[in-house]
Amino acid sequence: MEFSRITARGQTTIPKRIREAANLREGDVLAFDVRGDQLVVRRVTPGPDGYLQGLSNTMSEWVESEDEEAWRDL
Repeated sequence: MEFSRITARGQTTIPKRIREAANLREGDVLAFDVRGDQLVVRRVTPGPDGYLQGLSNTMSEWVESEDEEAWRDL
């Protein structure tokens, strides 16, 4: 287990061992999700719509069928 402190500006450093194990590189996009008392961080997979898919997965409050119907014709 590795530890990192959050700065007053909300920034933190991902420890080198974790970056290497997760194959994280400069410029990678990370998605954050809170599940109960856990913070889940994952790299957004690059690809044709990987970035948009990653964003979509982080916006779970907008995935209801009612939302889809309301926005469909815009």
